[in-house]
Amino acid sequence: MSDLQRGRETSGQRVLDGTDRDILEKAGDDAIETVWDRFTDQQPRCGFGHLGVCCNRCAMGPCRIEPFGKEPTRGVCGADADLIVARNLLNDISTGAAAHSDHGREVLEVLLSTAEGTSQGYRVIDMEKLQAVAAEYGIRSEGRRTAEVAADLARAMLEEYGTLKNRIQMAERAPQKTKEAWTKAGIVPRGVDREVVEAMHRVHMGVGADPADLILHAMRTALSDGWGGSMMATEASDILFGTPVPCTARVNLGTLKKDRVNIVLHGHNPVLSEMIVRAAEEPALLKRAREKGAKGINLVGMCCTGNELLMRHGIPIAGSILDQELAIVTGAVDVMVIGSQCIFPSITHTAACYHTKVVTTSEKSRVPGAVPLVFRPDTALDTAEAVIALAIENFPGRNPDRVRIPAKPVRMTAGFSEEAVREAFGGSYRPLIDAIVAGGVRGIVGIVGCNNPAVRQDYGHVMLAKELIRRDVLVVETGCAAVACGKAGLMVPEAADLAGEGLKALCTAARVPPVLHMGSCVDCSRVLVMAAHLADELGTGIGDLPLGGAAPEWYSQKALSIATYFVASGITTVLGIPPRVYGSRKVLDLLTSRLREVVNASLAVEPDPVKAADFLEEEIERKRRALGI
Repeated sequence: MSDLQRGRETSGQRVLDGTDRDILEKAGDDAIETVWDRFTDQQPRCGFGHLGVCCNRCAMGPCRIEPFGKEPTRGVCGADADLIVARNLLNDISTGAAAHSDHGREVLEVLLSTAEGTSQGYRVIDMEKLQAVAAEYGIRSEGRRTAEVAADLARAMLEEYGTLKNRIQMAERAPQKTKEAWTKAGIVPRGVDREVVEAMHRVHMGVGADPADLILHAMRTALSDGWGGSMMATEASDILFGTPVPCTARVNLGTLKKDRVNIVLHGHNPVLSEMIVRAAEEPALLKRAREKGAKGINLVGMCCTGNELLMRHGIPIAGSILDQELAIVTGAVDVMVIGSQCIFPSITHTAACYHTKVVTTSEKSRVPGAVPLVFRPDTALDTAEAVIALAIENFPGRNPDRVRIPAKPVRMTAGFSEEAVREAFGGSYRPLIDAIVAGGVRGIVGIVGCNNPAVRQDYGHVMLAKELIRRDVLVVETGCAAVACGKAGLMVPEAADLAGEGLKALCTAARVPPVLHMGSCVDCSRVLVMAAHLADELGTGIGDLPLGGAAPEWYSQKALSIATYFVASGITTVLGIPPRVYGSRKVLDLLTSRLREVVNASLAVEPDPVKAADFLEEEIERKRRALGI
């Protein structure tokens, strides 16, 4: 039996969702290599790398340190395992923070070009949010044109990437007690790019040599992401494209259609995909699609671009990061549009086995074999129309004998921006707070992050969410975690029947699901804002609240940054995949124990979702006891 055939036989162990399983079996039939096959080929993994004790910081190495007391115990430069692990962790967190924050920069640049009148097809949608955020920056709105206010705000936000003022305005949203903890620990974020650049300086050989100090800077860098770059990305996207409100949509690979031109929008930045949504309604393009034999144009999302479109337009979402190859294997995708982040470099190899064309739109994300249609704000609508025209022309190239679209898609409710969550509870968090104080709802947990082929796809996300809601814990989700629970049917109001009696009563009264879809991975910033509002209403800090975080299936440095800014903000977070820190007892002790003295939160690792729920429940009860509730 070939490796690919073995993959077909074990598809049930690789993925949880039935539609994914169906297409993964088809991949085996078609002899298509997938991420799970490549994961198997890499076993066993390098033990030094898995523990985080390999270093290539300079040309004196690379060095590998034996973490169990045997020689050598130091690298050529003299760095021991504790220092190497701390430097590697800071490097990873900085990479994640940079990816999120650079996404934010791109959205802000579109906001600025729109305000200056040089972009094509964009306009400010949410005037109310524009004025509210402008007020935070001390920008006057009254009596001024929208374009003037938007330009001033975009410049003020962009200035915070390399600021001289040593503070990030949106970090002022944090409760006073939380900010005091940051000040005491020396981790107040001073600027987005500044913290990332300083991190790269600190990990250079001959600079940072204190593991504890490096971990503290990792927290500051992560905070510059969560309360800086990511939060600015979310707010600027809302201003340009509208703040999400609850909507009903469909999810899983069954969202693809046999009789329509299928375009998959994959990546993380919404700026071009928003224009594709607009262009897909053009009568001339719809007419051309019909002339080619299609009944219309079907847009579906993938990964966090999909989450953005799902939140604002109800565009169906086909899946998460590990579904990108499976979507192509259905044989029904005419064009897959890729932006940046979470794109498999091998995606064009998979597409070459079918009729699918891959279109790359980012200058930062060039992929050999892809059709380059680079996005620029001043030609955005033209580029969007070109993408759709390419898909239409490619539609007749499908081989009907190789098309398999699985079972019907699942209904889900999305669109829970922070404002929408408040509105669902009557315009205030008071009903939620009252339910928590009374004990009917024990607390809130944010489940975030990616999928990882090391875990049965979606299992960690779905099982943890089910366990938590059963224990009367409200769950809020972003990114691939949200897609997983959408596929599992947990994001509809009827799913409240799976919750404990207290949470069920709250959700039934508010007519919301027990698991709330809050957006893409940069929208974890919405979770921070929600936590800040709850803390302000109670007159305390975020670290005192009965909150928790989890990333059960993470793979990306971005998820590490999210976990770190959750912890730095006071939210204990559980990872389902161990970070590469087990080669250092000192770093492990810092992350899992000593940070509690600094921010009243810590990092934990627990692959078993039931045990992770046990841990989070215990943490929530610890916080409740401290609050006297």
